[in-house]
Amino acid sequence: MPTQMKAALEGYETEEMRLVAEEEGESPQSIRMRVAEGSVIITRNIVRENVHPIGIGKGLRIKVNANIGTSPDLCDINLEMEKASVAVKYGADTIMDLSTGGNLDEIRRAILKTVKVPVGTVPIYQAAIEAARNKGSIVYMSEDDIFNVIERHAKDGVDFMTVHCGVTKDIVEKLAKQPRLMGIVSRGGVFLAAWMLHNSEENPLYKNYDYLLEIAAKYDFALSLGDGLRPGCIFDSTDYFQIQELLTIGRLVERARQAGVQAMVEGPGHLPLNHVEANVKLAKAICKEAPFYVLGPVVTEIAPGYDHIVAAIGGALAGLAGADFLCYVTPSEHLGLPTVEDVRDGVIAARIAAHAADIVRLGPKAAAKDLEMAKARASLNWKKQIENAIDPKRAMEIRGRVKLTSPETCSMCSEYCAIKLLKDALRTSCF
Repeated sequence: MPTQMKAALEGYETEEMRLVAEEEGESPQSIRMRVAEGSVIITRNIVRENVHPIGIGKGLRIKVNANIGTSPDLCDINLEMEKASVAVKYGADTIMDLSTGGNLDEIRRAILKTVKVPVGTVPIYQAAIEAARNKGSIVYMSEDDIFNVIERHAKDGVDFMTVHCGVTKDIVEKLAKQPRLMGIVSRGGVFLAAWMLHNSEENPLYKNYDYLLEIAAKYDFALSLGDGLRPGCIFDSTDYFQIQELLTIGRLVERARQAGVQAMVEGPGHLPLNHVEANVKLAKAICKEAPFYVLGPVVTEIAPGYDHIVAAIGGALAGLAGADFLCYVTPSEHLGLPTVEDVRDGVIAARIAAHAADIVRLGPKAAAKDLEMAKARASLNWKKQIENAIDPKRAMEIRGRVKLTSPETCSMCSEYCAIKLLKDALRTSCF
């Protein structure tokens, strides 16, 4: 069975392409052409049965990912399954399992069964953790350990995987000599950097990239080429190390396309506002329109507890500039493992950012609900306003906090509601 990209290159429209086309309001032919050129990917592992594939990339609605997963300090598989369900309920298009505590195989398989959206993972986490558990240290993992875990995830049905192929030995050695303020904040990037420094060997994911492509083609999971050297604070933004990694990733995107493997590119985490547009456009140019997946971006450092709002600001700007996929950030970012409520708030904030950008990118078809909301507000139709809200339950709760003088208005303006007063004035006017 050919991969989605190989089918597209051969002129064949797959069932997944037709489904994406219908949901996006596009023709199957246009989706096929974009998959063929690599500007759109469709996330669906061929062995996964209970998945609803989605399209990510050029001309499509911006998608939102929700990260969940255990840690050594808090490992509750039922809690993570609940988080996954809540994330999907509130509109996450994909889930990533970033678990580092407990039985990682069991947790991943449970999440894959819990949701029908595409699921992503970061296999280097498990390879490193198993090496630490079984061999005494992360640096003792072997190349076989890494690729065996990747194939294990693929066999389980994982639809896309973050692989830090662009963190090369040369870049890591330069970083060791000329450290930046926050160093490496990517956990996967650090695992590989520590391994390279200890073993004086090249990154196995970079050195054996062709073998990685073979595995990806076999299961047709998408590569998410990870930004292991992303800036961890706005003061490291757009520096030498970030750009060098991006240049490497650009070459790896081309090699993936030649192998018929779908690839997207992960983008920076922390950027000042005036760097966001330039970063997106630079990545799109270097990686020849590959779908761009950003964490946030986080645009200020001083808002722990409110980083979902910070990331939504950055995400809206990134989406407007051309980012295709937003990874949510929760209020727990930089502080701890998110709760179920944090997951909900993070998904909603990222969806708002994505939708705000889509209104501009996609025009009337993205703004249909906004128009209905505007009409409902103009007519003081509260039922319709609640129905068109991104979170109807939350909207209903806020409206119901105060006993209203008039059900036609809200407790903010009450009898002095501007819309009501104008309607009354026009009704009694002689004009």
